[in-house]
Amino acid sequence: MGIGEDAVNTSSASTSINGMTGGEQRRKELGDFLRARRGQLDRDEFGLPPVARSRRTGLRREEVSYLSGVSVTWYTWLEQGRDTNPSRQVLDALAGALRLTPAEHSYVLSLAGFAAPAPTEAPMVIGAPPEVQRLLDALVGYPAFAITTDWSIVGWNPAYAALYPHVSSVPDEDRNLLWLVFTDPYVREMLPNWDRDSRRFLTEFRAEAGPRLGSPEFATLIARLQEASEPFRIGWASRDVQGFSSRERLFHHPKVGDLLLEEHRLAPVDHPELHLVVYTPTAEADTRERLSRLVG
Repeated sequence: MGIGEDAVNTSSASTSINGMTGGEQRRKELGDFLRARRGQLDRDEFGLPPVARSRRTGLRREEVSYLSGVSVTWYTWLEQGRDTNPSRQVLDALAGALRLTPAEHSYVLSLAGFAAPAPTEAPMVIGAPPEVQRLLDALVGYPAFAITTDWSIVGWNPAYAALYPHVSSVPDEDRNLLWLVFTDPYVREMLPNWDRDSRRFLTEFRAEAGPRLGSPEFATLIARLQEASEPFRIGWASRDVQGFSSRERLFHHPKVGDLLLEEHRLAPVDHPELHLVVYTPTAEADTRERLSRLVG
C-alpha cells in the first residue's frame, strides 16, 4: 500500500431511490473526476513521451502512482469508485501529482468529507481591485469600504467619504480601521459608544488575526497600537475573542447628527483577502433622511 491508505470498506449502506447511496455517488464522482483530470494533462509538461503518435495528453495510472506515491492498485480503486476511505494525505498527494487548482483540490477533498485546504498567505493588497471598487461605487447612498486581512482600508465609496471625511487624507500607513478607531479623535467623537465599540472591534480583529499574528505587518500594527493607545493595550492583554455579527451602530456626525446604521460584512469569493463593510440605514425614522442629506 502507498502513503496514507486505509482499508477497503466492505460495510453495507442503505440504498437511495436512484439505486445509489450518497456515499456511492460521491465515490463515483471522485473517480470520474480523477480520471478526467488525468486524461487532460499534457505529457510534455511532465517530460513524458507520447503514448502514441497522436496522443500527447493524458497520464497513465502507473505514472500518477509514481508521481503521487500512492500505489497503483489504490489509485485504480479510487478511479473505479470502490468502497474505500482515502485519507487526506492520499488526496493531497494526488492533487499535487495531477496539478489541481485550489478549487479542484477543495472539490476533491469535499467529495471525501474533508474541509478545504488551509489558505496560503495572501499577498498584501495595495488597493481594491477595479471590480471591487466598482461594486463599492454602485452602493450609492450607502457608506461602504473594503478592508484587507490586517484591516487596512484599501477602497471606499463617496458615501463613506461623506461619513468619514478623513479617509482620503490620512497617511497610507495609518489608513487602518483598528488604528483609526483607537487613535483618531474624529472617529472617537463620531462614536457615542466608543468604549463598547472599540472593544468589540478589538475582539473581532483578534478572532480573525490568529493565523497571521506572526507576520511582520501584524506585528508592526500591534506594536504601534500598544504604544499609541492605553485602551488598546489593556484590551489586547485581555485576549478576549468575539466573532463578527451584523449589528446596529450609532454614529454622531457633526453635520447631520445621530445616524443609526446596520453594519454588514461581505466577502468576495474571488478575493478572500478582502472584506466589504457596508452600512445601511435602520428603520429609525430620521436616519434615512439624515443619511440622504449627508451623502446627497
